[in-house]
Amino acid sequence: MTALVTAFLVLAAACVTFLTTSSAAADPIGECTATKGAVVAVDFGPFGGDVVRGCDPTPTTGYELLHEGGFGTTGTGHDGPAFICRIGHDSYNGGTQYPTPDRDDCVLTPPVTAYWSYWVASPGQDEWSYSQYGAMSRNLRDGDVDAWVYGGTDVGGSTGKPDFSPDDVRAGDAGGTPGPGTPTGAPGEVDLTGAADWIKGALTDGERVVDEGSDVPNYFLTTEAAYALAAADGTSPTLDKVTAYLFAHVGDYAYPNGPGEAPDATAAARLALVAESTESDPRAVGGHDLVADLADHVCAAGPESSEPTPGCTAKGDFHNAGYTDGQALSVLALLRAEATPAAEAVDRLTQLQCSNGSVTSILIRPGEYCDGDPATTALVALVLDEAGGHDEAVAKARAYLAGNQREDGAYPGYTGATTGSVHATAYAAQALRALGDTDRADAAVGWLSRHQLDGGGFGFEEGATDPALYPTSGAALAGAHTSLVTLTTKRTDPTDPTGPTDPPTSQPPTTDPGAPPPGEGPDLKKGVAYLTDAARLKQGRYYPAGPESPRADFGLTIDGAYALAATGLDNARLRGIVDFLDSGGKDGEGRTIRDYTGVGTAYAQGGAIGKTVLLAQAVGRNPRDFGGQDLITALDKSICAKSTLPNRKCAAKGGYAYAESVFKQSLGVMAQLRAGKAESAEAPIAYLASLQQDNGAWPSLIPSTGDSDVDSTAIAAMALDMAGGAEAEQAVDRALAWLASRQLPDGGFPGTVGNSVNSAALAIQGLSLDASTYADEIADARKFLAGQQNADGGFNAAADGQRGSNLRASAQAVSGATGISFGELERSLAGTSQQQPVPDPDGGTPDIVTPGDTGGNGAPNVVTPGEYGPSGGGGALASTGAQVSLLAAIAALMVLAGWRTVIVARRRSATGGRR
Repeated sequence: MTALVTAFLVLAAACVTFLTTSSAAADPIGECTATKGAVVAVDFGPFGGDVVRGCDPTPTTGYELLHEGGFGTTGTGHDGPAFICRIGHDSYNGGTQYPTPDRDDCVLTPPVTAYWSYWVASPGQDEWSYSQYGAMSRNLRDGDVDAWVYGGTDVGGSTGKPDFSPDDVRAGDAGGTPGPGTPTGAPGEVDLTGAADWIKGALTDGERVVDEGSDVPNYFLTTEAAYALAAADGTSPTLDKVTAYLFAHVGDYAYPNGPGEAPDATAAARLALVAESTESDPRAVGGHDLVADLADHVCAAGPESSEPTPGCTAKGDFHNAGYTDGQALSVLALLRAEATPAAEAVDRLTQLQCSNGSVTSILIRPGEYCDGDPATTALVALVLDEAGGHDEAVAKARAYLAGNQREDGAYPGYTGATTGSVHATAYAAQALRALGDTDRADAAVGWLSRHQLDGGGFGFEEGATDPALYPTSGAALAGAHTSLVTLTTKRTDPTDPTGPTDPPTSQPPTTDPGAPPPGEGPDLKKGVAYLTDAARLKQGRYYPAGPESPRADFGLTIDGAYALAATGLDNARLRGIVDFLDSGGKDGEGRTIRDYTGVGTAYAQGGAIGKTVLLAQAVGRNPRDFGGQDLITALDKSICAKSTLPNRKCAAKGGYAYAESVFKQSLGVMAQLRAGKAESAEAPIAYLASLQQDNGAWPSLIPSTGDSDVDSTAIAAMALDMAGGAEAEQAVDRALAWLASRQLPDGGFPGTVGNSVNSAALAIQGLSLDASTYADEIADARKFLAGQQNADGGFNAAADGQRGSNLRASAQAVSGATGISFGELERSLAGTSQQQPVPDPDGGTPDIVTPGDTGGNGAPNVVTPGEYGPSGGGGALASTGAQVSLLAAIAALMVLAGWRTVIVARRRSATGGRR
């Protein structure tokens, strides 16, 4: 055993040596200016030093900025170089990297209380934002500023900011950056006739939108079609048919709970705006007074009150608004009807504005983490401008929009994106024109005109070849120089200028073209095909940490195996994964499942052990001899007898070693109970139960950070359900009631990435513990997952995030859609045979290394950009800009962001991470 530990430490030291990057020859700070290059500042204050700046005149990524700026870094042995554990600079103490090994050996992911947190500021901004992206996946532009600060933050990144401002460390003269210049993109006009013709061709029976593969009308997109036709075509027979259809189905769309209940505010507002734009009466639409029903259903309080507040996240919300766009459109619908919205409803929009002037798309509560986007910012700016009395908030939003426009006139869809987004650019163009920034609005419309497809429609972003109705609608309004604030089919006198204004909703359609019907849940067969595709499941054995990485992501691989076990749709591929792990198979770096669990070393991790045990138990393998390890004994030994804080090995008595999240604690509990170790599990169960909050939820991290997390609550409920007993049953009942209360109007659930696929899938598993009581919630969540499934079988990370399949979200979606608890998962491998390695699709040499061999040299796999990015809900950690529900998932984000050799690749990462 001593020899094993020694060997591990030698290996760890070798890994750290490999992961260390020495200080490079720095580019002089004078090479950068306020408008050229990017600057990074590292605060060595906690180690007795000063703030040191570096410069990269031709910036690429945040990771490269550090090294081009003269800094050396070290990653962790567990996570690779992408998770920055130490930073040093030749100008301070001879380049010594901090923290020094006596303070953190950089073997495991650093704790939330002591790590390098990553902060960013865009050109023109003088407040720091906690980065949503790891340094390797943050794409920089001229004028950006980064900062690294050692210490601790809360899970939302709202504490621990730098003591200095971005302007304090920018290149060039002090006093801030100059205002952004006018874009230089060529002018152009949107072909409105072509856009209208394409939309008409997308209608079913000339009256409604029906998603491909479905027979259910998509009312959301049908309202978008109405807006676009009104803007591009004015009064027309087609528009009349569309509005007639919508008005005949008001009850189905806006009153899903019946006419006597609060309406779905977003749906009611959208229908009211259709009426107001087409000279109809919003007070008499399909037998409903939409104006009165909106005005009468404003939340008097949020969950902070002692009374139940379904459909409310805070005082001033419209019931069931769900997102910022629903809140803004509800205010606008009342304004256009000449009704006075409640003051708290309008003020609620200002509470959603971030410090940099942007507006978040999620109805956050005051004090929660805020990350805005151009489309939502534009919409809210338009509405607040129309409402009046909020000049400061409008000015901040206007400055944000000006500072985030590219030279070619386009806008990215979200923080850190480098690709121009059609719907973000369209919304921004509408707001800029209404606010008087005509040159910027013209540049945005010019960019849109260059990205209109041959048939007249628009794709979601530049380079897209498939048109979609949602971006086409926004582009039509922008091209017509109008918005939902001023949209009308009423013809005005030519001498009366029609002022443009507000953009359409920032929420993407809940069901994309090509998605399965949203009535029965996702297509699990297609989901399994996506997960087992040779371009993703390397050699049929494991998922790599990234497309260029030889390193296996063992945690993600087990997630994929859970999904295959839950469905039983590809037992052969499941056998291939299990055999690889069980036989001690090595990845391209020579690492095995033992490197993931740490069994036999000083860093044995209870959560990783528990997760591996559950897989072995699910497929009938012996967890006492899996991967050459006695995992049950190792899990027993990992139970903490007492707290070792501030040493982070043990948070409390009954915790598992290095189990720094509720998720890991729950996995360990379920593994022990399935192994018949109920007595050994008593202390871990008691500790898990003690973390439940008064509202029934669990936090994401251990020790508790005070947040309430859907993912953690769902899995903790699964664990306590296995434990049994009256107290556990009561705890589970409270947890499920809280989960149900968090469901969003479209069936999804909130996570840190927004309306999270990962969180919805876990919620289904949790609620399925009492399936008869929560049948409706489960059905709605399955419909939500179906709406987020893409044509390739994979799933988006979030309904309100970037489009495109995400591997982590897809694994959880497939597993969670079955409703099977991890504690009850069983899949026989009888009838399967040992699987041979599957060739890489590009013909590369296999990277599978059998025990005793050295590393492999296979060619990289080709994957969808961003699909390896972490997803899902839970807490957030500002260490690298990764939102996580487990500390180890931060490391996943950093590693998954890509290695230094692929800095030129366009990588878009969905925030968040799983286990």
